Amino acid sequence: MFSRVFCLSFLLSLSAFAQQVTLPLPRLLTVSPMGGQAGTTVEVKVTGENLEDVSALTFSDPKITAQPVAGKENTFAVSIAKDAAVGVHDARVMSRLGVSSARAFTVGLLPEVVREKPNTSVETALKLPVNSVCNAVMTQRAVDHYSFEAKKGQRVAIECAAGKIDSKLTPVLIVGDTQGRDLAVNRTGGVLDFTAPADGTYLVKVNDLTYQGGSSLFYRLVLQEVAGDAPAPRHPSTQTVSMMSWPPVGLAEIAPARETEPNNTAGQAQKITLPCDLAGSFFPAADVDTFEFTAKKGETWWVEVASERLGLNTDAFALVQQVKKEGDKETLVDVAELYDIASPVKVSSNGYSYDGPPYNAGSPDVNGKFEVKEDGTYRLQVRDLFGGTRNDPANVYRLIVRQAQPDFSIAAWSVHMTLRNGDRNALSKPLALRPGSTVAFEVVAIRRDGFDGPIDITMENLPPGVTAAGLRIPTGKSLGHLIISAAGDAKPGVSVAKVTGHASIDGKDVARPCKVASMEWPSRNAKSDIPAPRLMADVPVSVTDSEVAPVTIAAAEEKVWKAKAGEKLTIPLKIDWRNDFTGTSIKLKAYGDGFTGLKDVDIPMKADHQDLVLDLAALKVAPGDYTLALYGSAVSKYRYNPQAVILAEAEQKKAEQELAAAAAKAKELAATDEEAAKKAAAKQKAAETAMAEVAKRMKSVTAAAEPKDTVDIVVSRPIRITVEAAEVAAK
Repeated sequence: MFSRVFCLSFLLSLSAFAQQVTLPLPRLLTVSPMGGQAGTTVEVKVTGENLEDVSALTFSDPKITAQPVAGKENTFAVSIAKDAAVGVHDARVMSRLGVSSARAFTVGLLPEVVREKPNTSVETALKLPVNSVCNAVMTQRAVDHYSFEAKKGQRVAIECAAGKIDSKLTPVLIVGDTQGRDLAVNRTGGVLDFTAPADGTYLVKVNDLTYQGGSSLFYRLVLQEVAGDAPAPRHPSTQTVSMMSWPPVGLAEIAPARETEPNNTAGQAQKITLPCDLAGSFFPAADVDTFEFTAKKGETWWVEVASERLGLNTDAFALVQQVKKEGDKETLVDVAELYDIASPVKVSSNGYSYDGPPYNAGSPDVNGKFEVKEDGTYRLQVRDLFGGTRNDPANVYRLIVRQAQPDFSIAAWSVHMTLRNGDRNALSKPLALRPGSTVAFEVVAIRRDGFDGPIDITMENLPPGVTAAGLRIPTGKSLGHLIISAAGDAKPGVSVAKVTGHASIDGKDVARPCKVASMEWPSRNAKSDIPAPRLMADVPVSVTDSEVAPVTIAAAEEKVWKAKAGEKLTIPLKIDWRNDFTGTSIKLKAYGDGFTGLKDVDIPMKADHQDLVLDLAALKVAPGDYTLALYGSAVSKYRYNPQAVILAEAEQKKAEQELAAAAAKAKELAATDEEAAKKAAAKQKAAETAMAEVAKRMKSVTAAAEPKDTVDIVVSRPIRITVEAAEVAAK
């Protein structure tokens, strides 16, 4: 589920509105410019939340490196190797609190420019060469103007990349002439495929659909010449969460066959043999691609269609029919209708107010089966349910018909808070750990071709002092958990971790990589701000030494706790409190196969020990090895970066001393040396300005460090249990 952390009663009170939700984590919000050309160096400025003491800018591709620019805060010279992979990579910074959330950074082959002056009129239009990329931020309540030169018949693909590179912009793209006439319009965020009707200058106008603007509405405007009738190129894109299940292991990068038009009607049906793997397109509008094949009684075939998971706004549907003939009369009998790949966990009941997870790992694509009841001829129709009026050859698909190849794909994301009245607090949650902290990730599985077995989860390559335990995805289920803990004495460190799912399929051990998802932007109220999650390119994990966790809950001994089936197992818990907490106790439930039915565990506030009693008979826990973790939520008094107050106090004292010295010197020289007095007065004024800046900073850090009620998820360190078979009484 989206989160099984309770809505606490105090969250329903008016006081809850003043609470901070979750401890602060470092979040990278903007990277400007948003990309660069391979083989060049570009100066990049970063901004974000909770990003004090930024020390490094890193990328998911090691062939992109960065060095701080002297004298420019949070600015880096980013060097992109000539052989860096073309595409979207994840950028992150290292800060006081550790590794930040990610922001997309694109590497391309075209020359790049950055718009530096306003261009909100025809007169101020920024001239761009064809075959270039412009990085810009949308102007509030305005239209950004650009111009380019084109020859008659020259074909130019124009794209405003936004949502696919983490931007909040919903772009409207218009190409016009210098007489003010609009020649082509795109309001769907795709490529505008433009052919110049005559030699001349053309305008490109860009605006947000609702005329919003600002730093979060950045974009990359791409102008690229297209030769002949080749497909229009598209800007690389981040991966949606639904892409976790694509492609199947071992699939060829390019399909060995293609659909051939016309194939819309029964008489035009394209003959294929099974198994098959082919590429096609939902083109022209209302296209219905029909394929005909023979099959034998008793066969079972799995049909998979990928289109939305290729990054397209499509909704594939497949219909399998048996062809029966009596003389010249043909009858079609429906065998199977194949629709969406279901989400492995509950999804929202509407697209705006999330009462399910914003992480929807399901897809409008197809993955289902049909069983052949009789020898004979069959037809398979493939169509886009959104394609009735859309005439876009770029809406392609991949069709695979195969016999069962049982397998699975998994993805993980940080557990989120459930708040008042069903609101959702959907924040990007980088794995920036405090010593003593434990965090929980939900891990979901998309099962393929009938695979139903258990899936174990591992996490490797962690920083020293950090450990992880996977809570198994049980047989026939789709949800497990990953529990990640930093020791109380963990030292600062960072590494790129690896999460893997393990299962036994047809007697063979199978390992599959786990993709990790996160929010693109912090959404503090998902009723008014729809969460936008995506898959990350890698999984960096860090530990900071600037703060510690407010509380740590763990078994009193780090060992495997043993009991026999049907017994009661008592596990003493040790609780380390480091902050002041609100309320009288923390109520905890359990993650972990076999223990989700555990009644609330009540831990009195400030109790340093508490017994966890597990009634294995009531829980019906079968013999085996288990791992569980307790979870809940609590409110503590949290101070943000109190060390900054100490530093600001020292800075303020120094500034006061310098101001006093400058004032005394100015007074001393006022009546003796006019020229020296002017210089002394200038130094005094500079000292006064510096003092004002220090006082302003002091006020800011002092306000931030004031104790603030902060509600957050509390997770125990994992507890390992072995349940042995009960002894059979002798007769």
